[in-house]
Amino acid sequence: MSPAESFGLSELGQIALTVGDLPRAVAFYRDALGMKFLFEAPPRMAFFDCGGIRLLLGEAPAAAAGGAYSSSVLYYRVKDIHAAYEALVGRGVTFDEKPHLVARLPDREVWLGEFHDPDRNALALLSEVPRS
Repeated sequence: MSPAESFGLSELGQIALTVGDLPRAVAFYRDALGMKFLFEAPPRMAFFDCGGIRLLLGEAPAAAAGGAYSSSVLYYRVKDIHAAYEALVGRGVTFDEKPHLVARLPDREVWLGEFHDPDRNALALLSEVPRS
C-alpha cells in the first residue's frame, strides 16, 4: 500500500464556528463555559483551547450579520453531566432540556444535554457513565 493509499484524517486540530458578535461570543465561551482563551486575531477571530483542539470563533462578514448560522454540533465530554449542567446553568447558560439518557449500552449509559451559544450554534454536554 502506498503512502497516499494509507493516508487518512483522524485528529481534529481546530474547529471553526461562525458568530455574529465576536466580543459577545468570547465572553460566552470564556466566562459562561469556562474555556481557556488562547488569543485573538483582530479584527474578526478568537481562539480557545478545547482539550488540545483549537476552537476558532470567526465573526460573520457584514453581509451575513444578523442571520442565523449553520454549524456542526460540538460535543463536550464531561464526567458528571448533572454537575456540569448545574455549573453552566449557574452561569446563565440556557439548555434546550435537562440532561437525558439517550442510550443504554452493555457497558455504559450515554447522556446528552443540548444548548446553544448566543448565535444559535448547537453545543452539547456528553457523558458516558459506566454501568455497574
